[in-house]
Amino acid sequence: MMNKKNRAVGGAPIVESRKKSLGIYVHIPFCRSKCEYCDFYSIRGGRSKELMDRYLGAVLAHIREAAPSAIGYEVDTVYFGGGTPSLLGEKRLREILKCIDKRYRVTKDAEITLEANPDSATDRKALKRLRKAGFNRLSLGVQSMDDALLQTIGRIHTRQQVQEAVAAARKAGFKNLSLDLIYGLPGQTMEGWEKTLSDAVGLHPEHLSCYGLKLEEGTPLYRRQGELTFPDEDMQADMYLYAVEFLKQCGYEQYEISNFAKPGFASRHNLKYWLMQEYAGFGPGAHSDFGNVRYGYARDLERYLKGELVLQESETVDSDEREREYLMLRLRTVQGVDPREFEYRFRQRFAPLAALLQQCAREGLAEQDGNGWHLTAKGFLVSNRIIGLLQDELAREKNRRLEAAARGDYRVV
Repeated sequence: MMNKKNRAVGGAPIVESRKKSLGIYVHIPFCRSKCEYCDFYSIRGGRSKELMDRYLGAVLAHIREAAPSAIGYEVDTVYFGGGTPSLLGEKRLREILKCIDKRYRVTKDAEITLEANPDSATDRKALKRLRKAGFNRLSLGVQSMDDALLQTIGRIHTRQQVQEAVAAARKAGFKNLSLDLIYGLPGQTMEGWEKTLSDAVGLHPEHLSCYGLKLEEGTPLYRRQGELTFPDEDMQADMYLYAVEFLKQCGYEQYEISNFAKPGFASRHNLKYWLMQEYAGFGPGAHSDFGNVRYGYARDLERYLKGELVLQESETVDSDEREREYLMLRLRTVQGVDPREFEYRFRQRFAPLAALLQQCAREGLAEQDGNGWHLTAKGFLVSNRIIGLLQDELAREKNRRLEAAARGDYRVV
């Protein structure tokens, strides 16, 4: 039940549930081919039935083993990411979802997302069976509507397959469809980006994610950057600002730096990350923030298949880290930060941070909305710098308080 005091982001209510809510992420690390820019953990060409069956068994065992730790939680989002989850096959995907539903307390209105590449999502009958099994949101990795650009970055689908996948999804009963797009691609022009956006909107998705290309060290595209021509920083900024304004005119509400949705269709699962809500990940390379512990499993498929749940990282998150995280994640959203919530949650004064945000507001980078602060579209472009300044100020404020306490002056606190 929604508390009337809760605000909405992208039309989706941000609800502080009376019962603890949990998101579940299932990583499927298989891809038909590896994209030139991708740094996610994935295995190229892993399509043998034996391998897929072994992975299914390992994931099911992991999900069952972790279930007792989730007693007292309600699962309200499930997200199958990758890799290309659709490559696992609809029967195996249905079996994983069935196991989650059996072992965990999944709400009736849970958002259940499947990521897919357009070339693996054109089978209407398979999609219909997935829809019937409970999947209700489909996220397609489109990236561009330009076939030449798709080839440049190693994507194996075509513009036509995007259209076919969208049509198949609609016929299968999916009423919540998201498309991922990338700007700043090698050889991409402003006109080309505008056309990709226009074509994507013409497919009438409920949700769009627009990401700026990031050259990750170790990827083929990173190694080839000397051979290719990329849009410069100014053009990428123009591409971003154009997307924000164009999508607004088309009825998409921006609710996070890179995410836009029709009213009521913001990604509830992704909001968990940005609103610091709990989620548990399954599969090699999957990350979790659960029980105030942040942990991630090793990117090692073979050990995972043997039932070895090797942690690559694990840390109990202290209050200082949560404060920094709050600023970093909340300022990615249009909702922004609420000074009253910050002071109540962390027992810290917000005034020193407000002074910095007021300076940002004078530069057109931030706005005060009621009692909260959020970054503008131009502010999002330099969000890392702004967040860094705020975190530095937070550290200075803490040191000032500690020095005052050492003098016996507790009035400063």
